[in-house]
Amino acid sequence: MATIVGILTIVSAVGGCSMASAQGLYVEVLIRADIEAVWQATQDTEQHPRWDARFSRITRIADLVGGGYRFRYERRLPGHVIVGTGISLGEKLRADGTRTSALRFDTDDRLSPLRSGRGYWRYVSTPEGVRFITGYDYTPGFGRGVDVILRPIVLWLTAWSFDRLRIWLEEGVPPESWPPVTVIAFWKRGRPKASRCVTRLPVGGALANAPRTLTDLEAP
Repeated sequence: MATIVGILTIVSAVGGCSMASAQGLYVEVLIRADIEAVWQATQDTEQHPRWDARFSRITRIADLVGGGYRFRYERRLPGHVIVGTGISLGEKLRADGTRTSALRFDTDDRLSPLRSGRGYWRYVSTPEGVRFITGYDYTPGFGRGVDVILRPIVLWLTAWSFDRLRIWLEEGVPPESWPPVTVIAFWKRGRPKASRCVTRLPVGGALANAPRTLTDLEAP
């Protein structure tokens, strides 16, 4: 028992260092599509869960006076549904020509690996297409020791979802054609792959280039 406790203590300590140095999660993918198409597929609360495997359902609850809206999200698991709330605020017209969306979320569900968190999306038009970027971080639901294992999975799931979005907008293949189980379908060409996305953190961490709206966003 003492040995197990010692190992868990070491893992927890390493997890704390890892999280401090990781500075959040970052994913970027180039989508060869019109920026308005990317915006609609990601901002529409009915379309978003179709491609983003992190969510099963997103329901818009109320508009906010200063812009943006409050929402309820769900993630269905075998025998349980994780439920949380969030705040989202988008910017379509910015001086630099990009679009952004700031987000804060929270849940008190004890079975959720992600509790409170915040992040952003950035849409950058280029001659090749739209660079769709996210940077976010969260409080681990099961402690930092367990998060050492879970955090890379969350990063992978985000990147895999981004590539599923890319395939949908570039090739017209509905996201439902690629359920998570197709990850192991190695014989299927063109299936979503997390490896097609950039996941290396920028200088300063995942939130270094977050829009100013994220700082002012109220708690969900």
